[in-house]
Amino acid sequence: MLAVQQALERFGAPVYVRKEIVHNRHVVDTLERMGAVFVDEVDAVPEGANVVFSAHGVSPAVVQQAADRGLAAIDATCPLVTKVHREAQRFVRDERHILLIGHAGHEEVEGTMGQAPGRVTLVESPAHADVVEPPAGRPLVWLSQTTLSVDETMETVRRLRLRFPDLADPPSDDICYATQNRQLAMRKLAARSDVVLVVGSANSSNTLRLVDVALEHGARAAYRVDFAEEVRPEWLAGARTVGVTSGASAPEVLVQELLDDLAAAGFDTVEPVVTGSEDLVFSLPRELRPDRGGAARGGRRTS
Repeated sequence: MLAVQQALERFGAPVYVRKEIVHNRHVVDTLERMGAVFVDEVDAVPEGANVVFSAHGVSPAVVQQAADRGLAAIDATCPLVTKVHREAQRFVRDERHILLIGHAGHEEVEGTMGQAPGRVTLVESPAHADVVEPPAGRPLVWLSQTTLSVDETMETVRRLRLRFPDLADPPSDDICYATQNRQLAMRKLAARSDVVLVVGSANSSNTLRLVDVALEHGARAAYRVDFAEEVRPEWLAGARTVGVTSGASAPEVLVQELLDDLAAAGFDTVEPVVTGSEDLVFSLPRELRPDRGGAARGGRRTS
């Protein structure tokens, strides 16, 4: 979100954004009111305009398409996604075939697969791991989408390794630290909650996984909401304890609004559940840093 805000402040509206910058309705609606224009593909961006690549990352083919249109590109890819891209590129150079654990159609998966066309096989679930058939003759390594369930990912890896004992691991865990922290906290939260409410949007993978984790670890019911007003009174009927969390891209203000509404409904004692700290700070895209002038019309000219 900050990258788009900074681009609007520096270059003025409109600033075009390929796909949703993050999967959250509140964030997207807020940026649209500020002058951001969200498009599905770069061919919808006027030639020569500024375009922001979303946090989920893009393939080299998309970068080239932006270059062909003379667009000034601002790369807001999450550094954790960039790390996965670099790993994919390195494994291809090492002549490995990649088993990518993730969800078909997700922007992050499309961007990662685009780093190594023809050298990646998607594995969508533990059950899919039992039947997937990668090309024969190349050593295998696995990577994962950064917003998956930790438990499901490791179960998928376990099943893959039963079939492919020489399957190599990536050098480090790819699942986003914010996603992991929330899932770990949810395990504790769900065990103590009658009902769990997860703030986040329906197209946010990590938000949906939190609902699953809540149900798997003891919550009687779990619901996803974009906004506090979506909570139905019948969801809370008979509940003594309500657990509240949010997806990684949900603004804190939305969580606070939900807590305020719950307090008004009688759930006015709040006890934090903490499993880890999130003190990493990511830099702005290089095209927006104060020490860089950028191209004449804004971001880095793709070439």
